[in-house]
Amino acid sequence: MKKWKTIEITMIALFVAFTAIGANIGNFFTIGGVPLTLQTFFAILAGLVLGKRLGSMAMIVYMFIGLVGLPIFSQFGGGFRVLFSPTFGFILSYIVVSYVVGWMIKKKSTLPMFIFSAIVGLILNYVIGTNWMYFAYKLWADAPAGFTYSLAWSWMLVFLAKDVIVSIAAGIIGHRLNKSVMAKSSFNIH
Repeated sequence: MKKWKTIEITMIALFVAFTAIGANIGNFFTIGGVPLTLQTFFAILAGLVLGKRLGSMAMIVYMFIGLVGLPIFSQFGGGFRVLFSPTFGFILSYIVVSYVVGWMIKKKSTLPMFIFSAIVGLILNYVIGTNWMYFAYKLWADAPAGFTYSLAWSWMLVFLAKDVIVSIAAGIIGHRLNKSVMAKSSFNIH
């Protein structure tokens, strides 16, 4: 088993904090019960900057810290009850998103690949999160009247423009950080 370096633990903690902040930036804006946040941006950026192993570990730590009760999820939510929330699938998706994005840029670390990886991460976030939301509303949460699979996806269309923009921004920022700050540090994901 690989021993954790201090810099790795620090970077994981930093992205846990960034994601918690991103979860509550747009705290008071919700559409269909889905809050407007920047968690996806930081999950993508975690994979781009930290790589698949550390990026996904940062999102796992984020999820567990929230589940044990610290109010770091959107709208200062936390605790085990969040597991049954219609939006918990998005939190789960951050682990997959950061892993896949980190894996993709390890193969090729050009700016177009960073942006493409970020968009793939966004698609994964939407697929996992929206499907969880649909099934949660259908199986255990109180679904709004007339709730359908199409309605669940139409709610997500409201967020799409914002999420595409922040995903592209994450790709550009992640590439710049890897080519400047990260390249000059002792921390290297490649």
